[in-house]
Amino acid sequence: MKRVFFSLAVGAVLLAAAVGAAAADRFSWRGATVYFLITDRFANGDKSNDVNYGRKVDYGSEQMNAATFHGGDLKGLLQKAREGYFTQMGVDVVWMTDVYEQLHGWIAGSGEINDFPHYGYHGYYPLDYTQMDKNYGTIEEMRQLVNTLHAQGIRVMLGANLNDPGCPTYLDAVQYGFADAFGMDEKQAVEHRRDLDYYKWYGGCAQWNDWWTRDWIRMADEGWDQTDPLTMSLYALPDVKTEKTESVKIPAFLKRKWKREGKSNDAWVNPSARALRNDHDWAPSDYMVAWIASWVEEFGIDGFRCDIVEYSHMNRWRQLYDACNVALDKWRKAHPEDPAAVWTDKIYLTGDFDYASIDYKKDYAEAGFQSMVNFYFPKHGDLDNIVYTWQQYADSVAAHTDWHPFSYLNNSYNRETDMTNIIDCATTLLLTPGVAQVFYGDETRRGLSDARFNVDSDQAFRSDMNWNSIDEKVLDHFRRLGTIRKQHPAIATGRQATIDVHTCARIADETVILRVKPNPERGINVKGYFNDGDEVTELYTGAKTVVKNGKASFAEYKNNIAVIAKQKK
Repeated sequence: MKRVFFSLAVGAVLLAAAVGAAAADRFSWRGATVYFLITDRFANGDKSNDVNYGRKVDYGSEQMNAATFHGGDLKGLLQKAREGYFTQMGVDVVWMTDVYEQLHGWIAGSGEINDFPHYGYHGYYPLDYTQMDKNYGTIEEMRQLVNTLHAQGIRVMLGANLNDPGCPTYLDAVQYGFADAFGMDEKQAVEHRRDLDYYKWYGGCAQWNDWWTRDWIRMADEGWDQTDPLTMSLYALPDVKTEKTESVKIPAFLKRKWKREGKSNDAWVNPSARALRNDHDWAPSDYMVAWIASWVEEFGIDGFRCDIVEYSHMNRWRQLYDACNVALDKWRKAHPEDPAAVWTDKIYLTGDFDYASIDYKKDYAEAGFQSMVNFYFPKHGDLDNIVYTWQQYADSVAAHTDWHPFSYLNNSYNRETDMTNIIDCATTLLLTPGVAQVFYGDETRRGLSDARFNVDSDQAFRSDMNWNSIDEKVLDHFRRLGTIRKQHPAIATGRQATIDVHTCARIADETVILRVKPNPERGINVKGYFNDGDEVTELYTGAKTVVKNGKASFAEYKNNIAVIAKQKK
């Protein structure tokens, strides 16, 4: 076992692009740092694409605009990538919300209360899996972004949902003629109105033989067992019949849509999906798997976060995994000049399983998943107990080569983190074994929007990125720890030995000592891991010392953390 250390300069320059494509050789999904962002809320690089499909984006207040499109796009993301925003944080994976074309209109925000218009800005309401939503950008802009991230050694994740397409909306019904929308024309259908009973109208879709049809989906009026996740309409969403094996035809409204668009939409159509716009001898899930895999074939997408996984049949997830691996291999062979073409890792699948922890799920592992998003990572920056949590997670990483924790502080529907203590929270996350997922704006102390006053206050978690009010101290902390984590893989994937309540060792090809709440007046116990006379470095500050009497002592620490490695000779 080597005990090595690559010296870490501190300050802004410590975060430079030395963690680019060459570093990808040491990449492991088991210890990745994932940056999860909502594309529409991250950065607006092209204001000319802010309004499309007849959508309305401004209803006069932040509360009413809680779930409209806000303008974030691929150009904005690309600009931040070129500036080194992700490499400076040691990010291994950018997980961006789905770019597929979304519903054009709105559904009722806060359910039957309908206190605001809810659009598919978050990518969870797909209308057409075969092309980009124009609010996000073009196919070539997507290609440019993925290629840039790949060149920096960064993998790219999208979302995959096999369970439901988006809901119907008044605007889509008028535009594609699959239902009457209270006699409204297109101009009227785009406006949000509380007096219209959306759910009563929506429930009438049993008669909408021109929409996805009962060949594809089931709805809540069918009276099946609402306790079985595989045969229920979750949140009244249309439920794809993932168990069905009989062939179906592509819905007529999609065919009409594609015919009407003709070549005018070529800039947004995924070239690898063109042949998938024809009827095949396929069941509904076969089409959806093929449509999703086409994005891997076209761009070399590296992984997917799969939505509500327990609501789709297991064999369909395995089908998606296999199809995406075939597509990824095809992309790599077709792009030998791309730096990502030499990568050998399989497609990565993680998923949302209601209130999953770090427990091993054998059935899902056999279906191709390597993790489930961990709802139970501690979110209050408790430094007095985190070493024991880390021990559990490190033991989990060691126990399974095909499974690991995937932990977060915040995400798009959950914000329990004590943001007044985000420094210590970041310490607990970025030094945790397994995957560490940073939600956009955690590193800048992004605040909540006025959507917090709506009944559906979760929309406030998805506020616009606070580029004009960044907390530089918090950002610096995320960058320092992210870079240390990147340069020292033992932190994320090494075996842990707990030394005391605040101290542990992580051991792989090198040994790293982690200490929270260090005291300058008392040395840190490194006995058994470093020898007396060894020169070691505290990576967070760059300070050096020599081990004496089994302890490493430093004059000062910053932000309640010490990360110690042996100095490379």
